[in-house]
Amino acid sequence: MKPTPDTIAVDTTCPYCGVGCGVKARPAMVEGDSSHPANSGRLCVKGAALHETLVPAGRLLAPRVKGREVDWTGAAGTVAGAIRDAVDRYGPGSVGFYLSGQLLTEDYYIANKLAKGFIGTPHVDTNSRLCMSSAVAAHKRAFGEDCVPGCYEDLELADLLVLAGSNAAWAHPVLYQRMKAASRTGRKVVVIDPRKTATTELADLHLALKPGTDTTLFNGLLAWLADQGRLDRDYLDNHCRGFEEALASARRAGHSVAVVARQCDLAPADVECFFRWFAETPRTVTAFSQGINQSVAGTDKGNSIINCHLATGRVGLPGAGPFSLTGQPNAMGGREVGGLANTLACHLDYDSPGARELVAGFWGTDRLPEQPGLKAVDLFDAVHQGEIRVLWIMGTNPAVSLPQSDRIREALARCPTVIVSDCVADTDTTAFADILLPAAGWGEKDGTVTNSERRISRQRKFLPLPGDVRPDWWIMSEVAGALGYGPAFRYEGPMDIFREHAALSGIAGRCFNIAPLASLDREQYDRLEPVQWPVVVDEDGSLRGTRRLFSDGAYATTDSKARLVPVETVAPVQSPTNDYPLIVNTGRVRDQWHTMTRTALAPRLLAHRTEPFIEVHPEEAERRGVLAGGLGILSGPDGGAYVGRIRVTPAMRAGEVFIPIHWNRRFTPEGLASSLIRRVTDPVSGQPESKHGIARLEPLETIWQARLMRRSEVPGTGMPGQYRVRQPLANSQLWSLAGNGKETWATIVADLLGGPPQLLMADPAEGRFRAARLCEGRLEGVLMVDSNGANLPDTDWLDSMFALAGLDESERRSLLAGRAFDGDDAGALVCSCFQVGEKRICQAIADGAGDVETLGQKLRCGTSCGSCLPELKALLAAVDTNRPVAQV
Repeated sequence: MKPTPDTIAVDTTCPYCGVGCGVKARPAMVEGDSSHPANSGRLCVKGAALHETLVPAGRLLAPRVKGREVDWTGAAGTVAGAIRDAVDRYGPGSVGFYLSGQLLTEDYYIANKLAKGFIGTPHVDTNSRLCMSSAVAAHKRAFGEDCVPGCYEDLELADLLVLAGSNAAWAHPVLYQRMKAASRTGRKVVVIDPRKTATTELADLHLALKPGTDTTLFNGLLAWLADQGRLDRDYLDNHCRGFEEALASARRAGHSVAVVARQCDLAPADVECFFRWFAETPRTVTAFSQGINQSVAGTDKGNSIINCHLATGRVGLPGAGPFSLTGQPNAMGGREVGGLANTLACHLDYDSPGARELVAGFWGTDRLPEQPGLKAVDLFDAVHQGEIRVLWIMGTNPAVSLPQSDRIREALARCPTVIVSDCVADTDTTAFADILLPAAGWGEKDGTVTNSERRISRQRKFLPLPGDVRPDWWIMSEVAGALGYGPAFRYEGPMDIFREHAALSGIAGRCFNIAPLASLDREQYDRLEPVQWPVVVDEDGSLRGTRRLFSDGAYATTDSKARLVPVETVAPVQSPTNDYPLIVNTGRVRDQWHTMTRTALAPRLLAHRTEPFIEVHPEEAERRGVLAGGLGILSGPDGGAYVGRIRVTPAMRAGEVFIPIHWNRRFTPEGLASSLIRRVTDPVSGQPESKHGIARLEPLETIWQARLMRRSEVPGTGMPGQYRVRQPLANSQLWSLAGNGKETWATIVADLLGGPPQLLMADPAEGRFRAARLCEGRLEGVLMVDSNGANLPDTDWLDSMFALAGLDESERRSLLAGRAFDGDDAGALVCSCFQVGEKRICQAIADGAGDVETLGQKLRCGTSCGSCLPELKALLAAVDTNRPVAQV
């Protein structure tokens, strides 16, 4: 039988984190690409569920201007007219672009060429500013260029792996599995993180340091290495500058083990153990991520880590070096083309001698700005102040992700023209768009991305473009033509753009050099295998990537020597006060991505953490009067608030709480983490201090809790209660509600269910109300209210009823109970890959499954991506000791 397009797998790349996993994709199934060097066939649960997100629901399918659908000629003309008018009246600087690591490199390249090169605005930044810009700045200060020296293999070869500010088990699951698989006798792992996370399961030593003291720890390490005579003096003399100044700065605040331990709130023995392991282990990798970057001193933190590696000569060697774990799928590709406001294409900077002239000459333009533009937070401040008149946002959701989200919404509302290119019609940001442009999504677009180890991979198209959807590069080229710049943007496809980008890299004179790829023909581009830059030509004419940089000690500086940078500890801008006594830490959860516009389309990805939550230490919970499973409200000094379900866990330090970043106003009006984060930034990188806020925690007093299930989505406005969270299920939409008002349910139930119910039960004395609506025998809606949320039934059985064409008498009678009379439920989801719940796991343990291997054999849990293994171990320990399960 001849294969159909639906059965032919296309080799492409996962669109989530910076690991850059290879994927074999079909419209109805995805699987890991065993030949891709990043993942060798492994996928996390998000990657494995990618095909479940390829649904038509919610797609933006046609251009819209002021809410009215138009054709592409009209849309491009309207965009061009708004830009032209702003430039004529207020100058090029009145136009701003805000880009995304979700763009392909070819899209990113065109955005920068159009905005900086031809419109002439320097104000082009990207959401990578929120993620990796501190690492970029640290690389540039130390190495002379934004270069990650090592490769993923180093994470496996290292005899000492240090994970600083990285919950890799949840944020980079496939890399975590590679780290875990590399465990061997003599190999040690140190995790540096205020929280005990799933990643600490791998740790031989967990340093739960005081937030904001990472520089203190690594400065202490540098001074200790010097005092103990454990430096590589030859390397420092021959390949580095600035060591004495960096050492003097490290000593300035006190550097003894005792002082470092006190300042970091760590046990002196643990600090000395870490220092000794680092000194004694030549093959050491320090991998760092958002816990380092998202800080007012993120650049300094990065340089304090790099300083220790330079001082010991451990850069660019097998199993040795500093390693920045990138957050987004193409954050590095965006950095390559100049996506950040302070950079030009191909790793060139505005202040690099001759760089501006080189890029302008290559593009054939005289409009390239002379100075860098505004970085993300400052860019939106300029929008708020009326200085940016036209703002074009591509593939990102700043109304959720940027600090002080209410102010961002105000800025978008004030901006005369907001243009949004996206594949999703309804986001917190598209709500403010004057012009909406339907962009291609994953599976529909074609180009390249670069992962955390500098590896360029192809992202290939395997789906047709629906409706009037177009790739981002095409959309921008159409606008360029409408602006009169058509000759510079005549591309037949992404290959032409990639070749131009590669050719420019060859004359830029940087480590980033892919010039040998500039001559690829169409077949070669289509078949391009993953390759790490810089790309070189061997003597036989074949092309080869470069696994490691700076192995010879020659750096990208003017004198080829690396720089050790003097850094001192800078405290977070906000410190706890009597009114706001808690430190707020933010981060990702295992099965979600960014603001959930993609992952929430797969119901099973919301089954692991179904609601916004607040993690708090048991002592702190008792002090604040909040109960596990209850609701709490965090209030910040700037008026922001966050409501979530309380999770009491010893994994937290007392005096601190953790909240997830993913929920947005499409799912809950009260669960935006960014509302508690001030718009303070690192003075070097411009990256916001998104991992640190302050708040007070109080219980959210409620007299009722409810679950509303509807076949169709219910708008969040106008719904009762102080807590409202939507969760897409397989067959229905679930709203979890709670409030302290005395609702008259009988009078509002018809509005909530979309019509009058056929089944109803009310018990005012117990605070209980149940109702169900059917239409032509099919279940349309269910409302369940109780004074105690713990008495509400689980929703799995009810959701299954929405899938039925009609309900029999037994099923109708069971509706108000919320479960079949002979039914059961699996409990809270633990394993997303195989949908295994807590109750099934506990039963299997009670039946004799005494370890994770046996559980895997019985239930399959833990046998795929492995992200649930820490929770399985916690359940095993809890059942074994007959104690409450630790929440991880």
